[in-house]
Amino acid sequence: MAAEHDDDIPHPGGSHTGEPAGGGARHGGEHGRRPGLRDRWKAFTDSPYLPAVVLVFILSAGAGLFAGSYTYNMANPTPRHIPTAVVGSDAVPPARAFTAGLEKALNTSIALHPYGSRAAALHAVEEQKVFAIITFRDSGGRTTVRMDVASAAGQSVAQVLTQAAPKVAKAVHVPLTLGDVKPLQKGDPRGLAIFYITLAAVILGFVGAIQLSVHARLLTPFERILAIVANSLLGSFTIAAVVDWWLGALDLPFVESWLILAFTMFTSGMVFTMFNTLVGRWAMLPTWGLMVLLGNPSSGGAVSWPLLPSLLGRIGQWLPPGASVNAQHTAVYFGDAQHVFPFLVLLMWAAPSTAVFWVWRHRHPGGRDRAPAHAASADGGAGA
Repeated sequence: MAAEHDDDIPHPGGSHTGEPAGGGARHGGEHGRRPGLRDRWKAFTDSPYLPAVVLVFILSAGAGLFAGSYTYNMANPTPRHIPTAVVGSDAVPPARAFTAGLEKALNTSIALHPYGSRAAALHAVEEQKVFAIITFRDSGGRTTVRMDVASAAGQSVAQVLTQAAPKVAKAVHVPLTLGDVKPLQKGDPRGLAIFYITLAAVILGFVGAIQLSVHARLLTPFERILAIVANSLLGSFTIAAVVDWWLGALDLPFVESWLILAFTMFTSGMVFTMFNTLVGRWAMLPTWGLMVLLGNPSSGGAVSWPLLPSLLGRIGQWLPPGASVNAQHTAVYFGDAQHVFPFLVLLMWAAPSTAVFWVWRHRHPGGRDRAPAHAASADGGAGA
C-alpha cells in the first residue's frame, strides 16, 4: 500500500514527475502574474464600461455645442440683408438720407425693391418676398416717411427696424410714421410658438424612433415604418391640440398645421432610423447634430433668416427643421401664399431615409423571423 502512495510523497530536490525543484513555482508565477497594460486595455474595451465612458464625453461635448449653437445664433442677432419694399421716389435727398442712415445704423444692406403702389407692396409681403414697406410721400414740398413692418414675417427683423428707424428719422429730420401690416397673434407676442412646436415635433420624432428601436425591437421593417407613421400622426395631433385648443397660444389652420407637424415627426424619425441602420448604436450622434445642433438654430423660427449668419441661413432652409418652420409659418400667417418648397425639402429627407432603411433593413438592429414560432419548433424537431 505504501508503494501505491509513493508518488504522492514529495521528493527532495524535485517533483514526483521528475521536474527540477521550483518548476511548480514557475508555472504558478506564469498563471498568477499581474495582467499587463495591454491585457487591462483589452479587458476594458471588451467591457460595457467603454461605451459608457465614450458616451459621457460625447454627451458633455454635446451639451456645450448645444448651448453654443443656440447662443451664437440667438444671443446677438445681426441683420445682414433685409429685403424691403419701397413705394414712392427714393431718389430725393431726404429719402436717400433716410435709407443710407438706416443701413448705417443697422450695419447692413437694406435691399430696396420698388413697387408702383402700396397694394403691390402688400402683395409682396404676403408672398414673403419682403420684410417691410417704406413709403415716401411729398407733402407740401416736404418728404415724409412711413415704415410698415411685418412682425409675422419675422418678429426679430421687425424689432431691429422699429428700434433703428425713429433714431435715423430724427437724425436726418424726416417725419416718420410706423405701422405693422402683419402683426403676430395675441397669444404669441414674441413669435416663438411656431419654433417651439416645430422643435417638439423634431425631437419627439427621433426620440419615438429611438424608443421603438429599444422597446419594440421585434417589429419587422414594414411594421416599424407603420409605427413611426402612427407616432407621427398621433403625436403631432397632440401638439397642435394643446397649443391651439387648450392653451389658445396660436389660432392654427388645424388640419394643415397638424399634417405639417406629422410630416416633420415622420421625417425626423426616419432620419434616425436611417442612421441607426448605417452606424448602429451611435446613430444618435449624427441625428442630434443634424436636427438639433445645426437644424433648429438655423431654422429661422427663433431668429429670422435675415438676422442669421448668411451661410447658416441658407443651409437652414434645406434642413427639416427649417422647412417645417417655413411651412408652418406660412400656414398660420400667410395661408393664401403657401409654397411647395418646404414640403419638397421634407420629402427630400424622408424619402431617401426610408429607402436606405428599406434597402439595408437587414442591418437594422432588431426585427424577427416571419415564420411563426410553432413552425420553427416543428422544423427543429424534424431536423432532430
